[in-house]
Amino acid sequence: MVKYIIKRILIALPVLIGITIVDYAIMCLAGSPLAMLQGPRVSEAAVQAKAITLGLDQPIYIQYFVWLKELLHGNMGYSIKNYQPVASMIATHLGPTLLLMGASLVVSMLIAVPAGIYSATHQYSIKDYSVVTLSFLGTSVPGFFLSLLLIYLFTIKLGWLPSSGMSSLGTGGDFIDVVKHMVMPVIVLATSMAGTNIRYIRSAVLEILQQDYLRTARAKGIGNFLVINKHALRNALVSIVTVIGMQIPILFGGAVIIEQVYSWPGLGLMTMSAITNRDYPVIMGVCLLSAIVVLLANLLTDILYAVVDPTIQYK
Repeated sequence: MVKYIIKRILIALPVLIGITIVDYAIMCLAGSPLAMLQGPRVSEAAVQAKAITLGLDQPIYIQYFVWLKELLHGNMGYSIKNYQPVASMIATHLGPTLLLMGASLVVSMLIAVPAGIYSATHQYSIKDYSVVTLSFLGTSVPGFFLSLLLIYLFTIKLGWLPSSGMSSLGTGGDFIDVVKHMVMPVIVLATSMAGTNIRYIRSAVLEILQQDYLRTARAKGIGNFLVINKHALRNALVSIVTVIGMQIPILFGGAVIIEQVYSWPGLGLMTMSAITNRDYPVIMGVCLLSAIVVLLANLLTDILYAVVDPTIQYK
């Protein structure tokens, strides 16, 4: 296993470099941050001086290698907009994003696992069709539309929940206040993930239920509860782990829109602001972090395979 992990990490390094090259090229094609400075009150000489200061007068490949060199020294650069270190900005906004992602993932699995098992054990019944229909509905409804619908219902009409931010002004961000602010964004993210996960888990459990050893277990008189929740679920965990591993990167990207709608002070809100201002260093820092999250999620999924199913061997 240790050899396998080292091998995967060594393979991931050139993948990361390739991702940064593609990201940097796409950003440069999108336009220069100097375009944000141009105007009737800003002279061409001032724009050129700013370009020299930021190193944007150099060819694209030179700019990339300068950024990569600084990155290898532990420096992710400074924001073009507010001149803060990119690393400290990411560290500040990472906590709220992880909190929102973690809560959404837990809630979605608490919904998806029982619903998927229930649907599989009642195959082709009205209950099964109801669960599958709800799962398709959860997947199909756009996140921004559901967000606006929840804001209209719980904030405007009922006045129960706040619609923006992570805490109310003057409260100091106590636990109850943060939970109230989390309810709606967590519902939106968990609904989408649960809708997808239910179908995966249903398929995995259905496949396991048709195995011969489960028929033998039933023939021996083992109760249906133990057959489903001990024998079937344990063997379906490989598929469930795969689903969780797939959801982590999706959460990381999907939270961008939800954080923007609810003004959640996480990486998504910071990323949207950086894209609007063409803040290259911040965008590159977030892209690098996203790539690392995807690679780590895949590696963690492979490791959990061996934990769930000891028969899996890695070389």
